[in-house]
Amino acid sequence: MRYDAVIIGAGVTGSAIARELSRRQGTFLVLERASDVCEGTSKANSAIVHAGFDAEPGTMKAKMNVEGNERMTQLAEDLDIPFKRVGAFVVCLNEEDKPKLQELYDRGIANGVKGLRILTGDEARAQEPNLSDRVCAAMLAETSGIICPFELTLGLAESAAKNGVKFQFNTEVENLEKTANGWLLHTNQGDVEARTVINCAGVHADALHNQVCDKKLHITARKGEYCLLDKTAGGHVKSTIFQLPGKYGKGVLVSPTVHGNLLVGPTAVDVEDKEDTATTALGLADLQEKSALGVKNVPLRQVITSFMGLRAHEDGDDFTLGETAEGFFDAAGIESPGLSSAPAIGAYIAGLVAEKLSLPENPGFDPIRKGTPRLNELTPEERAAKIRENPAYGNIICRCEEISEGEIVDAIHGILGARTLDGVKRRTRAGMGRCQSGFCSPRVMELLCRELGMTLDEVRKNGPDSQIVLEKTR
Repeated sequence: MRYDAVIIGAGVTGSAIARELSRRQGTFLVLERASDVCEGTSKANSAIVHAGFDAEPGTMKAKMNVEGNERMTQLAEDLDIPFKRVGAFVVCLNEEDKPKLQELYDRGIANGVKGLRILTGDEARAQEPNLSDRVCAAMLAETSGIICPFELTLGLAESAAKNGVKFQFNTEVENLEKTANGWLLHTNQGDVEARTVINCAGVHADALHNQVCDKKLHITARKGEYCLLDKTAGGHVKSTIFQLPGKYGKGVLVSPTVHGNLLVGPTAVDVEDKEDTATTALGLADLQEKSALGVKNVPLRQVITSFMGLRAHEDGDDFTLGETAEGFFDAAGIESPGLSSAPAIGAYIAGLVAEKLSLPENPGFDPIRKGTPRLNELTPEERAAKIRENPAYGNIICRCEEISEGEIVDAIHGILGARTLDGVKRRTRAGMGRCQSGFCSPRVMELLCRELGMTLDEVRKNGPDSQIVLEKTR
């Protein structure tokens, strides 16, 4: 089959473009080398919807960030995902740095950001009592918010799939070949023909771009480590707390999450290995030291896990968006504020492709996607009714997050259903609590086997090489 457009990468950017393309009539395919959506940069970041004050005015980062932020409220409602505008403080720790805070404010105003205010240290502490005593001034960005990166990506992808976009996982694009009618993509699963190609390959986007474009890109993997704290620490701050940006970005933040935890991070270290996702003792110690500069008494003894993500930093320090070769479109160099910008990037790139191919509107496009109902979000009456309807909802598998068998089965049989332990974890939060899968993972594996007809030795944590049970059990 020959597709009108093939998107390479099922992260938040690729999924956003896929959803926007599904507003048009055409044939569209997303190729993802991993076993699920959101397995790369999109899954491991600060989970912040930035207001848009940080990027240089006139850049694509600035434009896409502000527009993406504005789109997020309606998008979250349409996709049935959690999103909260909790606001953000950028704290100034030294009197001599106050001019830099003013510069940041002026940049935000130039970018069109609404709801910015400069506060004194005391005014900021009145709203956030746990701010450090060193904070002498702060900028409040009221439109900043928090979101779940996986739920955003999954919501976009499921909406796209619901509207006709095909997704193919465990498929890596190895080479691109220009043809008279478009492109031939050589993958590890066979060849795919396309009229247009959209490159959303994250830290590997430069390799694909450089195969077909004269003007080369160079993407560096920028490593960021995080600590996630238990829900008992989730109220330590109500808003996201940034420190004044330095050479490598916004520095260490402290932020609540939409699920009630507390997040601290990231570090920023450039690495050569684009597959290096290991945390380090040095990096985590750096987080602990730097987080205390802006927020006092961060309860770091309540850390339940740490993780690391790679950001795709392009040497030009801006997003590369648009048609960079005939029929080849880039969405490359998507680092922070990529998550915030994804809705706008999706609309922008999909618009360019639709115009090039003269794709008519899809009259059957449905913007509404309903997520799997969460029992712990229902009223007692609604929960009781759900359990009467199906007793599996009364069988709790994950005690930390109170996730039932029924919810896990729903996740397995969803539009883009879970096929791995991590797939279930990210769709339902089974295994994301204090014990970090210590008790529930064997039962989740049994459910995967029962529902998908697998044996335990076929269950994977995430990709093909993440086998958990090494021998077949009877």
